[in-house]
Amino acid sequence: MAVGLSPLLRLAGGLVSPGGRRGRLSILIYHRVLPEPDPMRPHEIDAATFHWQMAALRGHFTVLPLTEAVERLAAGGLPPRAAAITFDDGYADNVDIALPILQGLGLSATFFIATGFLNGGRMWNDSIIEALRIAPGARADLTALGLGEHDIGDMAKRHATAAALIGKLKYLPVLARGAAVERLTATLGVRLPDDLMMTDAGVNRLHRAGMGIGGHTVNHPILAGTDPADVRREIAVGREYLEGLLGERVALFAYPNGRPHQDYRAEHVKLVKALGFRAAVSTAWGAARPGADCFQLPRFTPWDRSPARFIARLLLNVRHAPNAAV
Repeated sequence: MAVGLSPLLRLAGGLVSPGGRRGRLSILIYHRVLPEPDPMRPHEIDAATFHWQMAALRGHFTVLPLTEAVERLAAGGLPPRAAAITFDDGYADNVDIALPILQGLGLSATFFIATGFLNGGRMWNDSIIEALRIAPGARADLTALGLGEHDIGDMAKRHATAAALIGKLKYLPVLARGAAVERLTATLGVRLPDDLMMTDAGVNRLHRAGMGIGGHTVNHPILAGTDPADVRREIAVGREYLEGLLGERVALFAYPNGRPHQDYRAEHVKLVKALGFRAAVSTAWGAARPGADCFQLPRFTPWDRSPARFIARLLLNVRHAPNAAV
């Protein structure tokens, strides 16, 4: 897709995000970049879409590594239309598909890695999605698990069933959630893929390519529903693993799920500071402004599927006051 946008959009960007002490930082958040559209993951973008999005972003914003962007935000020295790119969780396609696109456009991104899923692991929600993708038959009887019976006669129904089950299990404690997913996949009688997430070598490849690496816990628990001792262990052990892998300090952190109050609270912000991180990101929408809490930086997921609307949405996000922090 060609990306030739109106100079008016560039002008508008300079007006709403002029830089300096009036500057604002837009942080984009992605999870996966698929080789092609997937009906089981309709909200994830494919490689072609990601390519034109990054080209449009480069043409209308000044894209910075997140570490540099945070430093310049704190110092009141952001350039006009400042932006940073982030990925959460540690999917293998970040290395195989997103990285070459970023490199081809001369862009940097930061990847927040949940270390417990590296090297053949799988996130609990992906287990549900992939189980429903390949489950035999047209109905999934999960009544023995307290999860009902579901029509999975076509891919749209399989996606809807997966989404409903993820919603039911999302806020269970980590161990209970994992056990429920194991029972679900055993009931469906499926063999799940083991290549969805990065390997250690993939993380190192990102690092060698000049990309940023940040902590994202070990097992991606919802911090607000997790025992305080386990929260500390999840954050600290995840970072220690990455630092051992990379041989350098990991200074950035992303709260799992990331919604203030619902997914993390004030005590978790204090803990991240106490553990020596330099900044942390949430999933509250909006753009960070001068004086923003660098341990609760907002991020934005752009969803528009045309370049002009994509950039317009980003400009609207720049004007949006972030959701209330904890």
